[in-house]
Amino acid sequence: MIPFDDSRLTAMGLLAEAFSGLSAKAHLSFAAAGLSDIDFETLIRLARSPCRRLRMSDLAAQTNLSTSGVTRVVDRLEREGLVVRQACATDRRSSYAVITEAGTERLGAVLPQHLADIENWFTGLLSPEQLDAFLTALRIIRDAVRPCATAGAGPAPACGEGGEERAERIG
Repeated sequence: MIPFDDSRLTAMGLLAEAFSGLSAKAHLSFAAAGLSDIDFETLIRLARSPCRRLRMSDLAAQTNLSTSGVTRVVDRLEREGLVVRQACATDRRSSYAVITEAGTERLGAVLPQHLADIENWFTGLLSPEQLDAFLTALRIIRDAVRPCATAGAGPAPACGEGGEERAERIG
């Protein structure tokens, strides 16, 4: 007998349906601000990273894009003045993507609606205890299936060049 009613299939289906629905809601507010979903993900990861920057390789790992894919995204964001590249002082082969003031402002314009959407369609539907348990479970799963998702989010050296060190991290 094939187990079509297996709870593992139900869990995966519910996760996919919830993610798809939440993504569709978020896409509307991103588009209204002139951002694609990957633009938003890139900018929010940079804004929440130490010194508001990530090595290009770490950004690729965090976004699950190829290195050429993240290069194309950063190229486009750089043309729009939302991101700049910064050479790595310790490794000439590496460079950082750094969110600019204009990138921070664009992100700030979309963030209030995005946070309201998250509250309305996601976190606000759960009790504080349910949310804590859910976040714990998601981190366990994320760490198992995407161990590079927090690449570059560890303690950062001094930012220099007028950048301020930031302790906030994704996840």
